[in-house]
Amino acid sequence: MRHVFYKREAQLNEKQLWKLNRYRSLSSQLKMAYELKESYCEWFDWAKNANDMNEIKMKLACFYRKVPEVNIPTFNQVIKTMKNWQTEILNSFAFGYSNGFLEGINNKTKVMKRHAYGYKRFDRLRAKILLTLKYKEVGLHLG
Repeated sequence: MRHVFYKREAQLNEKQLWKLNRYRSLSSQLKMAYELKESYCEWFDWAKNANDMNEIKMKLACFYRKVPEVNIPTFNQVIKTMKNWQTEILNSFAFGYSNGFLEGINNKTKVMKRHAYGYKRFDRLRAKILLTLKYKEVGLHLG
């Protein structure tokens, strides 16, 4: 059932929409939480294509003001975290850079490290990682 709440309302089929409406009718707090999630998603989609950082910031502040009205403790904590990281969040819209590629490399490396438990020589583990990730031009020397 959880996947129904993760999806955007516009992307639900009839059966999923029926389930969503049923569960929202059973709990007013769940209904408000889902509406807040949808509100944030709408802001995020809009902000990805907007150019004016002041307007993006103002609409985010409007979202912040909606949360205390609902009074759901989890959302209050989310807003606190978002305010702490607001500069970085807004910078993600101003600059088109992402560290997703590097995070993917780090994840693959950690998986290989787990599977390589028992390698006796670090240089062999390092060579396996570099060859797997296709960074063959990096030398195998240490230091």
